[in-house]
Amino acid sequence: MRTLVARLAAQRILVIGDLTLDEYLYGRATRLSREAALPVLELQRQELILGGAANPARNIVALGGQATQIGVVGNDPEAEQLKALLAASGISSAGLVVSAERPTTRKTRILATESPRLPQHVARLDRLQRSPLSPHEEQQILAALAALVPKHQAVLCSDYQLGLLTARVVDAVRELCRAHAALFCVDAQGNSHFYRGADLFRCNDREAALALGLPLRSEAEFVRGLARLRNELNAQLVMVTRGPDGLSLEGVGVAYQHLAAARASEVYDTTGAGDTFVAVATMALTAGLTPLDAAQLANTAAALVVRRYGNAVVSPEELMAALGEGSRE
Repeated sequence: MRTLVARLAAQRILVIGDLTLDEYLYGRATRLSREAALPVLELQRQELILGGAANPARNIVALGGQATQIGVVGNDPEAEQLKALLAASGISSAGLVVSAERPTTRKTRILATESPRLPQHVARLDRLQRSPLSPHEEQQILAALAALVPKHQAVLCSDYQLGLLTARVVDAVRELCRAHAALFCVDAQGNSHFYRGADLFRCNDREAALALGLPLRSEAEFVRGLARLRNELNAQLVMVTRGPDGLSLEGVGVAYQHLAAARASEVYDTTGAGDTFVAVATMALTAGLTPLDAAQLANTAAALVVRRYGNAVVSPEELMAALGEGSRE
């Protein structure tokens, strides 16, 4: 498996989806507020990290691939910060659309620090807009797709349900991928019916259950559920991540399989694990790896990022080392 990691490099992936500027504010608790039963934190430091659809793009670049971002930002300071982070991460912003009507999505997390304990999440404040794109914005996204899909080997739709991936936009992705022999890959948190015909459809177990309208608890239910989901979506390959229970997959010519979760010494934060998983799976399939190999690489990479706070990425060296440990075990 370790030798397969090198094949992830140089894959050209176009990532389209809802962009987020993730802000982390770390403070030391000094006293309780007189206004409410809340701790007063004295700010120690701020971190700004790419989130939403920019996180799979970060993971693609970190593993040696090339990522181009399509998304919408506002005409605001947060957009400039997000663009700077994209540039620093080596992600092309050729597909960014600036909106005069929508703000750049910002998610602010406030954490209390107390050495030697781990930071404690105190509160989160989101600034966002969930309405679908305006006709003008949608047309700009369609133009970006027409220009950029022919230059990439795969398109990854990262749907955070913030209005960018409209039915018309997804239809354009599907048609352009077919026309230019690019893989059509999806990380869906809803609107599963938009994504019929995907080469890779990934969601978690809760999202799969909602899409099917039935529970997924026993292994027999997962077997039936994945078969039905794949048939209803006419997908080539379906991967359903199951948190500590690993993942399940089924596809055309690929019998149902369940993989146990990759070993992780500690789980600190599951934020972004799905982004890492789908980024690695997309790169692997683009590189011609088998669905099972793609799932195993993605499963191991996701297990690595949950050991860190916030959206994290995995280097080729870390992934190879983890795969080596797994083979010895």
